[in-house]
Amino acid sequence: MALVLPIAETPPDYHRIVSPSLRIPSDTSVSIPVGLLACQRDPLLRSLETTIVSASLLKPSPPSSVKKGGHTKQTKASSVPTFPHPVLQLVLHDTVLFPEGGGQPTDIGILTSEDGVTWDVELVKRHGGVAVHYVKPGEDVSDVPDILAPGKQVNLELGHAGFQRRLDHMSLHTAQHLLSSVIDTSLKAPTLTWSLTPWPSPAYIDLPRPLTAAEIGQVQDQVNRHVFEGRRVHVEVDELRDGQAGIDSGAPVPSSRELGRGLPTDYSGGVHRMVIIDGIDRTPCCGTHLPTLSTLQLFLFPAPTATSSTSFRHFFLAGPRLLNHLGSVQVLLTRTAGVLSCGAPETPERVALVVDETKRREKRVEDLERELADSLGRQLAEEMAQWRAAGGEGEWVRCLSRSDDSQTARALLQAVTLAFAAHVPEQADTKCQFTLLLASSPSSQTSSSTTVVMLFGAEENRVKAASDELKKQFKTLKGGGKGPRWSGKFVGVWLADREGKAALTLLSQTQL
Repeated sequence: MALVLPIAETPPDYHRIVSPSLRIPSDTSVSIPVGLLACQRDPLLRSLETTIVSASLLKPSPPSSVKKGGHTKQTKASSVPTFPHPVLQLVLHDTVLFPEGGGQPTDIGILTSEDGVTWDVELVKRHGGVAVHYVKPGEDVSDVPDILAPGKQVNLELGHAGFQRRLDHMSLHTAQHLLSSVIDTSLKAPTLTWSLTPWPSPAYIDLPRPLTAAEIGQVQDQVNRHVFEGRRVHVEVDELRDGQAGIDSGAPVPSSRELGRGLPTDYSGGVHRMVIIDGIDRTPCCGTHLPTLSTLQLFLFPAPTATSSTSFRHFFLAGPRLLNHLGSVQVLLTRTAGVLSCGAPETPERVALVVDETKRREKRVEDLERELADSLGRQLAEEMAQWRAAGGEGEWVRCLSRSDDSQTARALLQAVTLAFAAHVPEQADTKCQFTLLLASSPSSQTSSSTTVVMLFGAEENRVKAASDELKKQFKTLKGGGKGPRWSGKFVGVWLADREGKAALTLLSQTQL
């Protein structure tokens, strides 16, 4: 499901230079600063002929050393990235690919040299006021190819995948500006931070308080009303003057909408860029934005998530990501309705019935397992009493192997030991020494099957010694315990007539 743009080209008045003295550099030997790039002047532009200003080879960096505690030192957003393979660092006169910044991820694209060879642009990053392109060589290289030397002409394009990625990013970025403005203006809740998450996850904004269900509905209605109105978006660019360095430099900000949106301290482009949604919002930003709101259609998820005592996360979708979400949900709903043999509108009620029946069935299983554990524990206690009554002396040893495909086999075995211990005082001789080995295996076993094993005894030291002997005998048996109980898992095939008998023989030979 693709998003269809109402306009194929960016309107000529989208990018507005408001300073009479500000000019876009025309000298192809210098790079146009970030803030005036072609991708920022014309967000729907897909390709561009440009000139290489500088080129260098970046070799793979060694893995970062991990500090004590398992943490590595976090690098600045504008620091040189690391790659597992050599990359070419190209600075171009102009670019149609957006360098990551302002919360918006990097574009990806294709560079074509004068000889017709294509190169993948894996990353575009801002260093100071310069956009640096990280290009993957077609083969191992030891230096910059002559065809990519400074002064050479190249064609730079987003390509289909790159433009779809750009469209997704700027849809969510523009939606965030609109959403934050509406929430701040109508509810006095400023956006603390936001994140444009990887596809297809919802993006989010963090607010100082959670929005109620009624407020979410109010915000969503107001935002989509602006979308239906088709409010236009444009950019105003001015020279960066003293006092406009932004919040990162400690300069005061006029409103909460500019909080955290000041220029980075390492920015050196000399441009102050403002994104304006007509009649709604004015926000400093370097990102790419749709020329109109008419394609957004924003959805704000209910039930915000608390990330701290002062921050609450609200997820939202817009543009291609919203369409993808709707399509995915529809597919899941249709499949679920098919499994439940009902129509889509009846699915929630049918699911509720299935869940309710599952809970009742699980309760019945728990009750039956409780009765089974009590019955097995009583039988074992009676068996030990009969052994004592028949003249048995010393330690009573027993191994019980059973089949069980339940995920709660260990809980059942423990319940059996508890029931056994509860019934032992009812017998004539309560001082009898005993060691009880219980094993629960799946009904169909292979070499990778897991059998749950539990050891229960009258003496803690005896249980520990017996478990050590069992681990020596059965190499794949691993586990641990405390007090009179020890439990573990045996990997492989456990048969009562083979492993069960071997374990019983071992316990009998090593009894107290």
